[in-house]
Amino acid sequence: MKRFTRTLAALAAAAIVTSAPVAAQDKGTIGIAMPTQSSARWITDGNSMVEQFTAAGYGTDLQYAEDDIPNQLAQIENMITKGVKVLVIAAIDGTTLSNALDNAAASGIKVIAYDRLIRDSGSVDYYATFDNFKVGVQQATSLVAGMQERFPDTKPLNVELFGGSPDDNNAFFFYNGAMSVLDPLIASGDIVIPSGQMGMDVVGTLRWDGAVAQARMDNLLSANYGDKVLHGALSPYDGLSIGILSSLKGVGYGSGDLAMPIVTGQDAEVQSVKSMIAGEQYSTVFKDTRELARVTVGMVDALLNGGEPEINDTTTYDNGVKVVPSYLLEPVPVDVSNYEEILVGSGYYTADQLK
Repeated sequence: MKRFTRTLAALAAAAIVTSAPVAAQDKGTIGIAMPTQSSARWITDGNSMVEQFTAAGYGTDLQYAEDDIPNQLAQIENMITKGVKVLVIAAIDGTTLSNALDNAAASGIKVIAYDRLIRDSGSVDYYATFDNFKVGVQQATSLVAGMQERFPDTKPLNVELFGGSPDDNNAFFFYNGAMSVLDPLIASGDIVIPSGQMGMDVVGTLRWDGAVAQARMDNLLSANYGDKVLHGALSPYDGLSIGILSSLKGVGYGSGDLAMPIVTGQDAEVQSVKSMIAGEQYSTVFKDTRELARVTVGMVDALLNGGEPEINDTTTYDNGVKVVPSYLLEPVPVDVSNYEEILVGSGYYTADQLK
């Protein structure tokens, strides 16, 4: 995990953190504010949007804030000053942007929340994301199926729960979706949580930090599993899954007679897909960022041409001030049985990238 973290840090240092704007074409410039380059997922999102906005005739100003909230605020305010046509924002903290977005609205700049809902602002016009509750349902369904497959004669099954970052609205949808599957099994006694740790206020992982997840799993194992075996860990994101797996391997899981617990994930990052192929991480959830970029470009095109952006949800995402009209894409569960078809077959990865 440390080696992986150092590698990411080196890549981030080598990359240009605040991308130079791509020259505006006839249709003007779109400001794109992304949270961090420390996750491969956000790099892919940024690249997909630049590629598709450019193909549609727009210039882009893509900025990464490296999980620094004041930095993201400054980047957004700078985009407003420069007169971008629309802001597309994947917020680090979905509750800190109200003043900046009010300034955008005053300047006639529309705002699209990208993947993460921006809260407490009436100046968010649209939201493009995946069905985040369904992501959680898929993760828990995979967790249960994997445990039944790997530990068919074991009852109860010992599970520990991990949540995403409490400042990311999506984390609550992932957790609630997962618990809609797990709660009945916990109530029946088929699944137990030996640590007793449940609820996002307890299991949340600030900034989706894999090292924090690894340290927490270390503590859970030492405090609760002296005479018990862990059978599964609900992990909402691949970066956390890698940390959790490092902790498990550190105490002997996956070697000898101690089977690796079922560990879920999300985002189909290369390292986690390789981990699945190696028999460590059990599953992930694929969210095709190319499709999310396509929907976002379509929203921008409609907004700037006097049309109505395509939406398919007008009830789910209340940001505390308004229900934000949304387009929800379908997530896809992935494991060793279908990763080649879903990830390689769609051209998202090449077979060589996963070797």
